[in-house]
Amino acid sequence: MKAGIYCPYFGSVLGGGERYLLTIAKCLIDKDHQVDIFWSDESIKQKALDDLKLDLSSVNFVNNPFRRGNLFGRFSVTRKYDLIFYMSDGSLPFLFGRKNLIHFQIPFTNVDGKRPINFIKKLFIKDFFCNSLFTKRFVDKEFGVSSKVVYPPVAVNDFKPAEKKENIILSVGRFTKVDESKKGTRLLHEKKQAVLIEVFKDLIKKKKLKGWSLKIVGGAFEQDMEFVEDLKKQTEGCSIEILPNLSFKDLQTLYGRAKIYWHAAGFEEDEEKFPERSEHFGIVVVEAMAAGLVPVVIGQGGTPEIIEDKKNGFLWRKKKALLEITHELIKNPEKMERISREAQKKAGAFSQVNFCKKVNELVED
Repeated sequence: MKAGIYCPYFGSVLGGGERYLLTIAKCLIDKDHQVDIFWSDESIKQKALDDLKLDLSSVNFVNNPFRRGNLFGRFSVTRKYDLIFYMSDGSLPFLFGRKNLIHFQIPFTNVDGKRPINFIKKLFIKDFFCNSLFTKRFVDKEFGVSSKVVYPPVAVNDFKPAEKKENIILSVGRFTKVDESKKGTRLLHEKKQAVLIEVFKDLIKKKKLKGWSLKIVGGAFEQDMEFVEDLKKQTEGCSIEILPNLSFKDLQTLYGRAKIYWHAAGFEEDEEKFPERSEHFGIVVVEAMAAGLVPVVIGQGGTPEIIEDKKNGFLWRKKKALLEITHELIKNPEKMERISREAQKKAGAFSQVNFCKKVNELVED
């Protein structure tokens, strides 16, 4: 089978959406399908190997027909494919492969999904699929479709608990302050690190917590460093570290050492009006669980699909709840150990192997 894959966001950074599509490519070549990626920059191959541990040596990188305004040119290229995977940027394309599949990574709203031309485009599309039930809920309503859910692949085997855990609370997420005046940005939500700093300070002061530290890790571009410095100023005098652009190896080590994982993306955001501001799934939450951390994460967006509250983690909505749940865990090491074991079990459900099974079901349907 000849398959083509397109993601509009390929570039210098391979994020969750890029990982999703490139892992689909890996799933297909492992089944001996021919795979072409519609992107002319082959440096992505090496980035996929270095950053994502994906060997795409047998994948072809070909000219991108979706940049052209010429519909006939797109037809002449895509008609040669048995299968096309296309990641939507909020729009629907004309696709002419034998079987066309559209993926939504973001819970798009207010993008005029039901405009008349889209009803024509949908005639050429076999299936729509999303990265979570949360994303599906908004996409189905916006575009008038009935999408399927294929949860993202997580490299769970790359994260393991250390032989001896330390009294560390960890949070991982991009350091970014979204400028709402700038339209078209991919960075649709903030990770709310300032909220975590505030709660940890209260934990030390109100609960007289000693011997624990908070480490906040994340990627940061040059334009994000002012925000990073602002966060550092908020941590003065506390056992809190802000760690931008940590190497993957150091991140693995930190995951292994830490005991509790915090996540706050979407805090105090109206997820019905602005679903894009919440976590659409939560890959870092699963990574933490695989390393044996107990997740104490905000109960909105896609995270409730990962966490079964009080069984393999904890969900919260208010800062007070985050503080109280964390303090109760710290006072009860046996409970923390039990939840940690359950979290590791649940993380396995999101492995690359299980992802490929779901992808193959889509292909063979």
